[in-house]
Amino acid sequence: MLRFLIFVWIIIYPFNASAAELWMVEEEGCPWCEKWDEEIAPIYPKTNEGKFAPLARIDIADTRGDPRFSKALIYTPTFVLVLENQEVARIEGYPGEDFFWALLHEALVEYSDYRREEE
Repeated sequence: MLRFLIFVWIIIYPFNASAAELWMVEEEGCPWCEKWDEEIAPIYPKTNEGKFAPLARIDIADTRGDPRFSKALIYTPTFVLVLENQEVARIEGYPGEDFFWALLHEALVEYSDYRREEE
C-alpha cells in the first residue's frame, strides 16, 4: 500500500507543483487577519478564486529568508499569489471584502490562466 501511495504522489505532484496557490501570511493577534477570517475565510474555498488558487496559511515568522518571496514580508495579513512555487503578486493588508476580491481577481487574471466562470 505504501508503494502505491508513493507512486500516486510521484505521478500527481508535478501537476500540483505548478498550480496556483494563495498564501495568507499572518501572525497571532493580527486584527485584520481576524477580520478576513470572519468575512472571507468561510466562503473562500467555495468561490471560483478559491478553487483555482487554494489557500495556505503561513506564519510571518516562518518567512524570513525564504527565496520564494520576491521581497521581505512586513504586514499581516499579506496575500501572496504563488505560481510554480514562486511569488507573482501580493496584496498587502486586508482592504475590506470588496477591494480584496477585486485585487485578487486582477492578480489572477494578470499572472495566470484564470478566467472567472460567468455565474
